[in-house]
Amino acid sequence: MKIYKMAWRNLWRRKRRTYITTLSIGFGVLLSATFTGMADDSYTKMIDTSAVMGLGHVTVEPRGYNETPALDKRIFNTYQVKDTILRIPGVKYANVRIMGQAMLASANKSIGGVFIGIDPGVETGEYNLFIRSIIEGQPFTDTDSRGSIVGNKVAEKLGIGINKKLVYTTTDVNGEIISEMARVTGIFETGVSEVDGSMILLPIDRVRATLSYGSADATLISVVIEDQRRASKMRNIINSAIGDPETEVLSWKETQSELASIISLDKAGNRIIQILLGLLIAAGILNTLLMSVMERTREFGVMMAVGMSPFTLFRLVIMESVWFGLLGLILGVIITSPWYAFLYYHGIDFSGMVGDDYSASGVLIDPLMKIRLFKESVVAIMAGVFTLTILSGIYPAWRAGMVPPVESLKTI
Repeated sequence: MKIYKMAWRNLWRRKRRTYITTLSIGFGVLLSATFTGMADDSYTKMIDTSAVMGLGHVTVEPRGYNETPALDKRIFNTYQVKDTILRIPGVKYANVRIMGQAMLASANKSIGGVFIGIDPGVETGEYNLFIRSIIEGQPFTDTDSRGSIVGNKVAEKLGIGINKKLVYTTTDVNGEIISEMARVTGIFETGVSEVDGSMILLPIDRVRATLSYGSADATLISVVIEDQRRASKMRNIINSAIGDPETEVLSWKETQSELASIISLDKAGNRIIQILLGLLIAAGILNTLLMSVMERTREFGVMMAVGMSPFTLFRLVIMESVWFGLLGLILGVIITSPWYAFLYYHGIDFSGMVGDDYSASGVLIDPLMKIRLFKESVVAIMAGVFTLTILSGIYPAWRAGMVPPVESLKTI
């Protein structure tokens, strides 16, 4: 009889034990898929939200700007660079922006803030989170207008509303302090207090005139790509395509280092949970196979006495662990599929526990927890569980192959 058939029959000599072990592997797959899928989904949402809030998945900026941001550092041929970037496969869109710090003031109060100069003809709600989050008023429509879109908490702090005046003060390319007036056309609310309390959007050509910039000057080009996981690779591709030593191309991990650290720390914690889960599964499989081997000591002795080699016994027990792995994976897919579908389409709402203003490093985190598994994550889970099952069978298989034939025949 072939080894795989013998191993299959041996599994069902203790049906209850086989059911319990297979079920433990299946639930291990379920838990692993849940933890990994939630992490994949939350990381992607955080990174994508951060991208549309200003800097993109990939950022093109003047060399040294990331370390020491200053408005006298700028890219001169931004639209030419943008056209080059848009021709690269995998790029969704690219926006030319001017970003800087300013003092924001009304007739009653002043606060420190951040401004972003945008082109309203290009940056619609589809491509700009702030415009998409407008709760009152409307976006400005002219690149040279005196309109502005402010965060709801900025409006609250300064005591201003729609059609009210706002003065922003900053420094131009020559280091001179300059002030400019703007009129509020819209108020946005992202749900992140630190953003809503400091950010304003301004027409890019008006900002250029205020800062004494040229007609194609800007501090950065924000690039959003189709798959955030390819950010590092796209950074290298864009850098090669531009070929300008005066600019540098950075991925979100470099421009959003705090967010990258938070995700890295969370991944480490998730990895520890996965390892502990794997050890529990391995312990269950090891216990099942070891008990099975010890119960069959006499049987193994007889098999060796009639000519079966120790290596064949080793292969037999390993094959049993292979069957456990296959059955566990099949059961895991069966019980995980409806659970995955529920979380993928509906999710679990944690807003009652964390509130609506739940953010990390200035990025809004969606309290509706959903799940998303990338192909490589599915392969990693399947391969990890199956490999763990095989490894758990090595010691029991070795014990089976080391059974002394004569002494084992004396075993009752």
